[in-house]
Amino acid sequence: MSKELRDALETPETKRRYTRKLFATIADRYDLITVLLSYGRDRAWKARLVSMSRAAANTRALDLACGTGDIAFAVADRGADVVGLDVTLRMIQIARGKAAMRNADAQMPTFVVGDMMALPFPDASFDLITTGYGIRNVPRIAPAIDEIRRVLRPGGMILSLDFDRPANVFIRGTYITYLTVVGSILGWILHRDPDTYRYIPASIARYPGASGVASLMEQRGFVDCRVVPILGGFMAINVGIRGATIA
Repeated sequence: MSKELRDALETPETKRRYTRKLFATIADRYDLITVLLSYGRDRAWKARLVSMSRAAANTRALDLACGTGDIAFAVADRGADVVGLDVTLRMIQIARGKAAMRNADAQMPTFVVGDMMALPFPDASFDLITTGYGIRNVPRIAPAIDEIRRVLRPGGMILSLDFDRPANVFIRGTYITYLTVVGSILGWILHRDPDTYRYIPASIARYPGASGVASLMEQRGFVDCRVVPILGGFMAINVGIRGATIA
């Protein structure tokens, strides 16, 4: 890891600036990278999240860090009324472009630019919130969870797909090393900057993992929190229900 990347992850403010620049840089190759890094399994993981969502007609759903819209479109295909939100304008532009090419009779998400740390929605606006690779990338996780709770109605569900931190130290080290090597190669090939995708393992190393996120959710008013391991625990889906009061 370069000093620039290490320094970028040092504080919430430096991480905020770095990630905004990073995702603007990679937006046009985002779909390709998710396929390459997951060996084509990314869509199956997202499909599993959507199948767990219980989304249906009349569900009000918000997909955070929506990227180019994969989860938002899949939830909308179940009949839900979906808003996809991402802080990166270019991601939203690509998602809107995909929407324009869909069947005119299909349920269409609305895509907006916005920040997970300050969601532009009233309290209790949504029945369901989803996110793929979103919580790990916010500058501070706890305030983001507070915002998620605020805009969910009581009894509403949050589902978050992300990389996890294997509990075994040796396996975790091997996993992070693998992502660092592959990320360096892809970063050099696609951007002439090996740090571009080294960000992923660097962020995982500082991430509390799915179990840590579940604990934060419980502390901040979510109930029935659980972790669904994927790929032997290298990935995970966090699940939680918004309680009526903060614990």
